[in-house]
Amino acid sequence: MGEAGAEVVTVARALQMAQKAELDLVEISPNADPPVCKIVDYKKFLFEQKKKQKELKSKQAKVVVKEIRMGPNTEDHDFKFKLNHAKEFLKSGAKVRAYVFFKGRSIVFKERGEILLLKFATELEGIGTVEQLPKLEGKKMFMLINPKKK
Repeated sequence: MGEAGAEVVTVARALQMAQKAELDLVEISPNADPPVCKIVDYKKFLFEQKKKQKELKSKQAKVVVKEIRMGPNTEDHDFKFKLNHAKEFLKSGAKVRAYVFFKGRSIVFKERGEILLLKFATELEGIGTVEQLPKLEGKKMFMLINPKKK
């Protein structure tokens, strides 16, 4: 079960052993009964812990969110141009946050913005899935699109 050479000793005896070896007594798991300690070089122990943390952090998947901005009166050519950018982003594995920005009194055309975003989503159906349907927040109506899993 335990490590080779592991033995149960008192705290005083463990401290004595650590001082004799000119090392530190480090508590590994304080919640265990009895608490688990190791005799190691503390600086080296900290270095190993940081190294493990860094390795775990580097293995995490980083979520990249790219934004596409449109107006409620975006024309066909601009729409297709932005659609191509969104396709590239989704193919590279990034999420796409498409939004329609309403300037001044253009907020009157909320339905145009929603139609534009829904059209955007239907065009990207082959390579992306809608995570969040169009939602109005302040002067922006946005939606999130995730890349499809391969």
